[in-house]
Amino acid sequence: QELRTKIENCARTAEDFTRLYYASLDNRRHQMGRLYIDNAIFSWNGNGATGREMIERYFVELPSSTHQMTNLDAQPIIDECVGTQLTYVILASGNVKYGDQPMRNYQQSFIVTADADKWKIVSDCYRLQDV
Repeated sequence: QELRTKIENCARTAEDFTRLYYASLDNRRHQMGRLYIDNAIFSWNGNGATGREMIERYFVELPSSTHQMTNLDAQPIIDECVGTQLTYVILASGNVKYGDQPMRNYQQSFIVTADADKWKIVSDCYRLQDV
């Protein structure tokens, strides 16, 4: 029963978190840094950044976007790996349009961790795919 509850909580968190993440990415890029821990690791289509400020700077430089997430999966990371720190792996994919570019598929994986009453990204890997 305890594992089932963890998985259900993880699924709810993933839905809420990705809704906030993609709304921020598409509409409030200047606030993206708030979603990351200070020393987060970020890989965007092979380009990397480390730390909240560098990650936010990277987002601000991207063309405007519209994301439509079509698939979402999330799993809790077991306590033996992260101690008592509540941590989830979130996998998302869907379609995105950047500026005047054609619609493309994307895949993204996050590791998020509880930070007081908020969820923060520890690791973020985003990949565009040719249609």
